[in-house]
Amino acid sequence: MKFDTIIIGGGLTGLTTGIKLAEQGIKCAIVSSGQSALHFFGGSFDLLGKTNEKEVKNPLESIKSLPSEHPYIRIGTDNITHFANEAPQLLRRAGLNISGKANQNHYVLTPMGTLKPTWLTLNDFNRFEENFVFPWQKAAIFNFNGFLDFHALFAKDGLLKLGIQAEIKSIAMKQLEAIRRNPSEMRSTNIAKVFDKGDALNEFAQKVNELSKEVDAVILPSVFGLFNTSVADHLKAKIEKPVVLVPVVPPSVPGIRSQILLRNRFQQLGGTYFLGDHVDKGTLKDNRLNEIYTANHGNIKLIADQFVLASGSFYSKGLVASPYEIYEPIFGLDVDSDSNRSQWIDEGFFNSQPFMHYGVKTDENFCALKNGKTIKNLFVAGSVLGGTNSLKEGSGAGISLISSLFVADQILR
Repeated sequence: MKFDTIIIGGGLTGLTTGIKLAEQGIKCAIVSSGQSALHFFGGSFDLLGKTNEKEVKNPLESIKSLPSEHPYIRIGTDNITHFANEAPQLLRRAGLNISGKANQNHYVLTPMGTLKPTWLTLNDFNRFEENFVFPWQKAAIFNFNGFLDFHALFAKDGLLKLGIQAEIKSIAMKQLEAIRRNPSEMRSTNIAKVFDKGDALNEFAQKVNELSKEVDAVILPSVFGLFNTSVADHLKAKIEKPVVLVPVVPPSVPGIRSQILLRNRFQQLGGTYFLGDHVDKGTLKDNRLNEIYTANHGNIKLIADQFVLASGSFYSKGLVASPYEIYEPIFGLDVDSDSNRSQWIDEGFFNSQPFMHYGVKTDENFCALKNGKTIKNLFVAGSVLGGTNSLKEGSGAGISLISSLFVADQILR
């Protein structure tokens, strides 16, 4: 099978790359092994939340202070500004209703009852302009009987530190009894399916209204709108008090919805999406990748002019740690890591872990390196890149979006 570009990885990075290329008429295929990090999505895309443990107000300005090996610096600050304007437009064309500014972080409520800075947020969720400022004095935190993936006590304790009086209330509904009998089925996605259809939403809103007469705001787990993108809006219209949705333990309902919307957009543009497949190997000749072979296609070659590695980091096995080395498992690409295993981690659990900075080495155009030589048609994007600790920085989604747009630009040139 022949394509113009084949992308290895079907998460945010791979889908963003594929959508941008397909919008320009490039014939693309994505090979996706299954779940991506979007299934852990909290409803917001971070660009840059912290530098040197200090909170960032203006990401575009703070990016300039990052070290030279950081992907943002390598892409270039002028390019970052351009792509930071392009990314939300691409996401909106895919059907994601988002808002936010690259030059001014806003805040969202976390499951711990704290406020964290971020860049773009789905309109399901509330945006707050200041940290440590919650605009209501008394809130009711609602949970469903038997739903263990939303820890209301954590949210309550966090809100108390913000000076907010919070009370926890539980709701039982007959529509949820069937899935509640089995704890493994009482998950956010299954609850969302109940609210996607029928009268469950009306009954739930009525119960919330009855129990929230004495509070200023209502806090709910974000289990609304798996396939129906308007459910959260309908719910807010039916509840008489302001509604604040809070992310829950994965699987993430807004994350899965976002994945579906992005994949649909890619396929509507003519892209081919190989779901539940993974790349086993590829053939390299004269510093070019000629074809790849996947588990599902066996001896059938997938051929392309250009390839993009968007396989993720350790979580998705884009990088693998053995007892002796950290390596890239598909092509054996060069990895920027320490050869001494004892240097991979810091004994301080909450400290910045060295292994989080490891990633595939690339040239200035983000083409992969192998044995020190550039593979001219294999680009690298997303969290498989090194030079950053996205967890500490709050930059993971931003690196995925910005690097994928940068790589797509290199291909289009």
